[in-house]
Parts: sequence; structure tokens; C-alpha cells
Amino acid sequence: MSEQRGIERPRPTIVKAPEGHSGEGFFATRVDQAIGLARANSLWPLPFATSCCGIEFMSTMSSHYDLSRFGMERLSFSPRQSDLLMVMGTIAKKMAPVLRDVYMQMAEPKWVLSMGACACTGGIFDSYSVLQGIDRVIPVDVYIPGCPPRPEQVIDGILRIQELARNESLRRRYSKEYQDLLTKYAID
Repeated sequence: MSEQRGIERPRPTIVKAPEGHSGEGFFATRVDQAIGLARANSLWPLPFATSCCGIEFMSTMSSHYDLSRFGMERLSFSPRQSDLLMVMGTIAKKMAPVLRDVYMQMAEPKWVLSMGACACTGGIFDSYSVLQGIDRVIPVDVYIPGCPPRPEQVIDGILRIQELARNESLRRRYSKEYQDLLTKYAID
């Protein structure tokens, strides 16, 4: 009825298919592109929230911003079932070994998103007890600045993680550069 009055209904967003060959009744692409598409649109985040950035993430999960449209409606609170570690808020130095253990328990491939000034650089807490950036204990893929960052910034960070997941080579984790990065962080 609404089309009869000249009002067009919005069409649902459909994920663009990877490059490939298509014809009547078939579609063929490379395996790594199909796997990248599946990884990017089915991230299972583990929110590691310790302070106010966690509240901002909760608002990003609400219906107003709706992270489920990016394939992230399932928050996982088990590191063995997650592939995206989202560190939000102040990390005390006593918490650093716990954060590292959580990272080590995650299965490959895994990505890390550092959200907020405290997780990225220690924020305003330049003290003996606060870790001055989580990149001192685990490798970080995407940084989201701000105190706390707005939900739009969080969505932008998620989109950057999806881009990494989509374009990552299946063999990247076995490359010399990646092995050197793990050696730098003393990760076996």
C-alpha cells in the first residue's frame, strides 16, 4: 500500500558477494574469499570491560545503534568461543596477567580491539598501578580513541576489524612477521 502512495520502503542490506564467476544457477569464488566473508560477518566478541567504556559499549549494543546488523549479536563470555577481544576501560597492572591469559585461551584467528583512552594509553591515570596501554602485554589490531568513545567510533572500529577479517590471508598467521610479533610478546 505504501508503494501506491509514492513512499518507497527501504530494502534490506545484503552483504556483497566476493569476486567470482557467476552464471545461471551457480556462483564460484576462491575459498579464502568465501572464508573471509564468513569470518567478517560472524565475529563473536568477548567484551573485557572494566569501567566507563563498557557502559558506552552497552549503548552501542542497544537497538538504537544495533551491532547485530554486523553479525555480532552473540556476545561470548568464554575466550574459547570468541574471536574478537574487546578491551574497554582501565586495566590495572595486576589485571594484565589475567588479560594475557584470556588472550592466550582464544583460538586462532583472533583479533583485539582496544577501546578508550585508558585501554589504549592508560588515559588520565599516569600512576604506578595502571597499565599504560594493553599493547604492552598483548598485540592490538584496532585502537578506538576517546574518553569514552562514542558509539559511532565503536562501529567504525568494528568495521575496521571486519575489514581485517575479510582480507586476512589464511596463511597470515603462519608468516614470519606474525611469528616475530608473537615472539615479541613472548607468546608460543
